[in-house]
Amino acid sequence: MSIRLSSVLTLALCFTACSGYNSPSSPSTGATPAPAGSTTVNIASGASTLTTTAFGQNPLTIAVGTTISWLNDDSITHTSNADANQWSSGTIPPGGRFNVTFSSAGRFTYHCQIHPNMVGTIVVQ
Repeated sequence: MSIRLSSVLTLALCFTACSGYNSPSSPSTGATPAPAGSTTVNIASGASTLTTTAFGQNPLTIAVGTTISWLNDDSITHTSNADANQWSSGTIPPGGRFNVTFSSAGRFTYHCQIHPNMVGTIVVQ
């Protein structure tokens, strides 16, 4: 029993340490500035009807180590959720911001959980 528990704990620690991105910050509201060195993804007004352009440039190519800061410029709430569950923003209210730092290369597809037709891709090189 203790071998099985230690194996599960070891696997959980490995997945946490090797996940390829840093833990997301909680969505913030108000005039919170983007972190230094970040790239802002603006969620445009009327984004729920825009599909592949709802999050701006798609795909968006960034360098390893870049922080993406989603800024909700719309009048309604949205989310940023990775399709493979690497991050989940929770709700991002109008004027709110959500940040994720990408620490390894890869292709990350994501969507708005509230409006699943809103999709984006981040390519990390």
